[in-house]
Amino acid sequence: MTAPGPRAARHGVRGDLFDPQCPTRQLLDRLGTKWTSMAVRTLADAAPDEVRFAELRRRMPGVSQKMLSVTLRSLTRDGLVSRRVEPTVPPRVFYRLTGLGLSLEAVLAGLRTWAEEHMAEIDRANYAVDQEAGETEET
Repeated sequence: MTAPGPRAARHGVRGDLFDPQCPTRQLLDRLGTKWTSMAVRTLADAAPDEVRFAELRRRMPGVSQKMLSVTLRSLTRDGLVSRRVEPTVPPRVFYRLTGLGLSLEAVLAGLRTWAEEHMAEIDRANYAVDQEAGETEET
């Protein structure tokens, strides 16, 4: 019998963000890009329907074909997205969120709400620091 991996052994244990094995840290490493959250949001908006790769790209302004491909591959590998290929010429590739991916969308929605409520404060703080730095450089 094979011993469970480090993540399996730690399931349910609160993580330490300074530990590379921390589940929260590992998740943030995987999901901490704008393209990941945009892909999850786009697929959630379409749920339970599938979305073709080309349509996903159209709905995500600014994403390159390569970046979208890398993002979807990662989400599929993590079990957040399912991928279906129709063997046509050229192949038609469809994506949809899994149940796990849909549960992540709820969390990301909370993060978007927080950002909408607090981004102006963050911008003001940045502006104040920039102004202070400008005054310091002049003296």
